Amino acid sequence: MKISALMTSAGINIGICVLLWSLYSVLRKQPAFVRVYFGRRIAEENRLLREAFILERFVPSTGWIVKALQCTEEELLAAAGLDAVAFNRMLVFSIRIFSLAAILCLFGILPVHYFGRKMHRLEISSEQLHMFTVGNVEVQSRWLWVHSIVLYIISGVACFLLYVEYRHIARLRLIHLKRATVNPGQFTVLVRGIPKTTNESCSTDVDDFFTKYHPSSYLFHQVVYKAGKVQKIITGAKKACGMSDPSTDTTLDQSCEAITYPCSLCGASSDSFRLLPTAEVAKNIDNEECAAAFVFFKTRYGALVASEALQTSNPTNWVTDLAPEPDDVYWSNIWLPYKQLWIRRIATVLGSLVFLVSFLLPVAFIQGLSRLDQLQKKLPFLDGLLKKPYMSQIITGYLPSVILLLFLYTVSPIMIRFSTMEGPTSHSERKKSACSKVLYFYIWNVFFVSLASGAVISQLSPSSSTKDIAVRLAHVIPEQTTFFITYVLTSGWASLSSELMQLFGLIYNFIIKYVLRMKEDIAFVPTFPYHTEIPKVMLFGLLGFSCSVLAPLILPFLLVYFFLGYVVYRNQVREKLETASRILIIPWQLLCCILFS
Repeated sequence: MKISALMTSAGINIGICVLLWSLYSVLRKQPAFVRVYFGRRIAEENRLLREAFILERFVPSTGWIVKALQCTEEELLAAAGLDAVAFNRMLVFSIRIFSLAAILCLFGILPVHYFGRKMHRLEISSEQLHMFTVGNVEVQSRWLWVHSIVLYIISGVACFLLYVEYRHIARLRLIHLKRATVNPGQFTVLVRGIPKTTNESCSTDVDDFFTKYHPSSYLFHQVVYKAGKVQKIITGAKKACGMSDPSTDTTLDQSCEAITYPCSLCGASSDSFRLLPTAEVAKNIDNEECAAAFVFFKTRYGALVASEALQTSNPTNWVTDLAPEPDDVYWSNIWLPYKQLWIRRIATVLGSLVFLVSFLLPVAFIQGLSRLDQLQKKLPFLDGLLKKPYMSQIITGYLPSVILLLFLYTVSPIMIRFSTMEGPTSHSERKKSACSKVLYFYIWNVFFVSLASGAVISQLSPSSSTKDIAVRLAHVIPEQTTFFITYVLTSGWASLSSELMQLFGLIYNFIIKYVLRMKEDIAFVPTFPYHTEIPKVMLFGLLGFSCSVLAPLILPFLLVYFFLGYVVYRNQVREKLETASRILIIPWQLLCCILFS
């Protein structure tokens, strides 16, 4: 890939970013989109002001950027919770370490790469990108000590900064726990795997068990019931009646006689459809007792001891965990049998692996697009089109990363579905599980498979020895890192603009208001998609640590991404979230392992 192709991709993405950021600064001022870009509280506060016709509403502005930068950490903690602060500190850490890496690599390593071989120099725009990678350095060069020193400096500073950030987050977490108000969730334990007996009900078994083994701290309990299908239909019907005519409080007359309706086919009467009386409907509503219950204790210490202790010798019976917060409970999975969870987890792991392997084909195809010589050989009918300079620049510099980005949009919904099938009892656990799956998917398919496909596969043969494989990989991997530069442009800069614009929210808002003619759900509070954004930031951190010495040109583009992300994410959590989020706490240990693996 030539520098001109990289500049073409950069120009396209810069234009897209400027366009989307300008549109956002205009759309966020419009009354029709106020609930798309703001939380309920901010929307209500600014409703009267936004309903007035003001010319300023139609002029792009940068005031929101200034407000996002001026937002303090205390305000961020009060508005969006500790998770948002931890996520923001990840961006701060990335800006600090890659600023240092950019200075050292661009001024220390990049000249060594460019002048690594004695050859005829072209204009910078006509040079190939591999001229600026470690692949252009001669074997056993006497300048390789520069790479070693820079690598040790970056690694040492990164370890120190990670220690500082981890200590800061730990201190904030302790302060948050001290300041947190007492809530019933801290005294509650979720019990699953309750063994069923033939003579006693589940409620009686729970009461007897905790009265016997936790007599001093046990207070009372509530068994979880699984509502039957009839109950769900009745609940839906009540909601429909309330939406159709909320001003009246009329009920159906259940005392009338059975009504018969003529058959639409033969005209004969039939009693297949009858209006059932209330007593008969109540018999069809089957509230089954699930093998799960919420147990309440008198003290937090008693609840903690009960949640951590092994209740019986059988680890699948009387399984206790601290209960999720009331708004965090994922009720659809509470009733799942505990002994069934290990089967679900194995099935989701296998499904994730199959989905991960299925992405090998599109990734290999995308890597072929990034190499013009291979593309001309495999698709000769495009020879005339590829000879045009601007077309070759777009195809090799912009198209591969765009195609990969479109494929990756399907990853997060599928992984969140897999995580739901595992049987987590809270939304937090579901998002944490999806976050790990998406991260592993990105590392394998975007990083390792991109390195091992394309040019790497073409250089290997069945007769290659182990030594030949290592030497050939050392030659071609630096060339493959140039693909990551275009990936940062497209998946980094453009995806941040998409997150800022809330394209899916805009489309959903348009369909609800103007197509379906439905009222807005004013009680809905948007949540930040941690399971999609955290893996992106970690992946770009991995690319920065892995490619900073091999291809230093990636660092300026990464720095721009982290600066843009710092502004965009602070704006999103400041304006959209209204209450402290659940304590997921970003796994900094996982971040350390990923960055230094």
